[in-house]
Amino acid sequence: MSGTKIRVRKATTLLREDHRKVKKLFAEFEELEAGDVNEKGELFELIRQELTLHAQIEEELFYPALQQIDDEEVKELVLEAHEEHKIVKTLIAELMEMTPEDESFDAKMKVLIESVKHHAEEEEQDLFPSFEKLPRGTQDQISDQLRARKEELKGGE
Repeated sequence: MSGTKIRVRKATTLLREDHRKVKKLFAEFEELEAGDVNEKGELFELIRQELTLHAQIEEELFYPALQQIDDEEVKELVLEAHEEHKIVKTLIAELMEMTPEDESFDAKMKVLIESVKHHAEEEEQDLFPSFEKLPRGTQDQISDQLRARKEELKGGE
């Protein structure tokens, strides 16, 4: 076995883990009472960090890899995913200008949560299976790059 490389977790597995983590944070947010403004602010910040990191590695590495696939439906799904990211980024930017005490904070968070859940479900059902169409070596390379870039962006935590 010397010289064999340990099989890396697939990019789609890493991205699914991100989805689960954010959904858990969403559930925690939704359980809070109206007056839990400090907790809402802290959870929003965690959610913001996770979504920003996740979107960046998808846009830098995962989506371009999928664009290599000669399939018009996949290309269209990637374009749609980019547009969904823009919506999420806009909502995050608007939330960053607010505080949890603001009248529309909870409503905007609800829209963010619904948008991200829809996007994650669509990715997992429609885009992630397309990753299998790439050559195995390309899948491994993208998976390695995705993991490394995520660690780099997190500051090596």
